Amino acid sequence: MINRRQFINNAAIISAAMLLPKYLLAAAKEPRYKIAVCDWMILKRQKLSAFQLTKDIGADGLEVDMGGLGNRPTFDSKLGDPAVRQQFLDKAAELNVAISSIAMSGFYAQSFAERAGVDVMVQDCINTMVQMKVKIAFLPLGVEGDLIKHPELRPVIVERLKAVAVKATAADVIIGIETALPAAEEVKLLDEIGSPAIRSYFNFSNAIQAGRDLYEELRTLGKHRICQIHCTDTDGVLLQHDPHIDMKKVKRTLDKMGWRGWLVIERSRDANDVKNVKGNFSANTAYLKSIFQ
Repeated sequence: MINRRQFINNAAIISAAMLLPKYLLAAAKEPRYKIAVCDWMILKRQKLSAFQLTKDIGADGLEVDMGGLGNRPTFDSKLGDPAVRQQFLDKAAELNVAISSIAMSGFYAQSFAERAGVDVMVQDCINTMVQMKVKIAFLPLGVEGDLIKHPELRPVIVERLKAVAVKATAADVIIGIETALPAAEEVKLLDEIGSPAIRSYFNFSNAIQAGRDLYEELRTLGKHRICQIHCTDTDGVLLQHDPHIDMKKVKRTLDKMGWRGWLVIERSRDANDVKNVKGNFSANTAYLKSIFQ
């Protein structure tokens, strides 16, 4: 039983909630952390069937790759075709699988600093982002752009990323870069580029393999510099068995930072069963959801 004053108060709260804009109500239901997988790592690069496999794995979203580069003038992408693009969007909506980001994984093996036509490639990615309403892109500087091994490339990489920032700002999107640098040095790089359109796409594996403190690296980069996270280590064991990552501590760290966003599973496959795509990614997804959701 409630008294008259409590009844009036409750009625006022309900009435106020009904007047809230729909986008605020939607935001209230949105989980702080969402889990995605990479289409190229589940062996479904730019394939429509990647969405169903992502659904079967149990992930909330899919990082869609722009396709291979090789010696082509730009990415080998089907998404430039409006009909194909619409198929992807329709399938994502049908299965309630979000597109977390668009990836330029071709730069893992290509030199962002030295490759001709980079401006065309990045513009193609940005166009795809706009057309598919995706906010974040992944740009790895890769082996050829490792600024620890090739510090002489820094001026040209900064120059090129400043040019990318202009394009990204105009399109209202964010390009997340993955570097091999320690967090403190990556902060300096981002400050030198000087644009919120270029941020860190943080990869746990880089910190772990270099023997750096994963949690301190996250804190050093901070909430506003990290746009998205590849939340995995190199292949070897599943995330739940990885002695190098205390995932509960990761969550506490990100919580205290006030960060929210997509945690994207790239690797951490069981080395004894590496070809079992559904098994590896389902296990990692379930584990991350048990911690972060």
